[in-house]
Amino acid sequence: MDDNKVEVRTIEPPDAGALVRGAAADFEARDPEYIRNMLPLMWLLTTVYFRAEVRGMDRIPEEGPVLFVSNHSGGNMTPDSIVFTLAFNSYFGVERPLYSLAHALVTSWPVLGDMAKKWGIITAGHETAKAAFDRGGSVLVYPGGDVEVHRPYSARHEIRFDGRKGFLRLAKEAGVPIVPIVADGGHDTYLPLTDGRSIAKALRLDKLARLKVLPVSLALPWGINVGDFFGHLPLPAKIRMEVLDPINVEARFGDDYDAAYRYVTGRMQESLTALAAERVLPPFL
Repeated sequence: MDDNKVEVRTIEPPDAGALVRGAAADFEARDPEYIRNMLPLMWLLTTVYFRAEVRGMDRIPEEGPVLFVSNHSGGNMTPDSIVFTLAFNSYFGVERPLYSLAHALVTSWPVLGDMAKKWGIITAGHETAKAAFDRGGSVLVYPGGDVEVHRPYSARHEIRFDGRKGFLRLAKEAGVPIVPIVADGGHDTYLPLTDGRSIAKALRLDKLARLKVLPVSLALPWGINVGDFFGHLPLPAKIRMEVLDPINVEARFGDDYDAAYRYVTGRMQESLTALAAERVLPPFL
């Protein structure tokens, strides 16, 4: 090749259709009978261990797909996810499908990944979420992702979506309402010291595994826990959650995603601040 010429290669975008077809197995993996059988025991354990309170379930539309948008706490064990999934399936019945979007690291775990899929956890993706709506399912998404779930303990009462607005575009394109969910208490189940964002950037984890943080925490049974890749034993802190009123993004904001983002996160921050004010110390009471 001529040294003075530059070779230009075209990188084809991923085939959205192929991604959706690949996710079909995850949709089919959701097992209503398994969920029904597990609900009594799981809800008992969660109620005793986390003394969970979930308010406002009556604000959820009685039928049709919904995009649930929630804050996220507790590291990779995410007790808030467990609590809401149990509450939704108990309130509406297991026949109404709920799918939770998660990082590929979760759905690809051997054994645990298969169990997660039975509960309706699917690999996160815009087209995958739209396919779930097409199947009549509702979707639970955490826009803050790893940035929020591993935020430091000092920021436990902050909504941190990191400026991500894709959930707003998803709701508009799919024609579904957004129902915000706010959770408090997850960050009391361990002690996150730093999200390690600068470390993750230096190690190029975003390029290698789509990870923007490398958290460091104090957690059982490890003591110092770097990355939280193998999870941890959550402490029995109280989890409070509140479901807010539905929001029609298109009718209210049109294409003004910045205004919609400020409104949704503002409403959620108000609710989180109110929930945090109900806390008693120590958090295990």
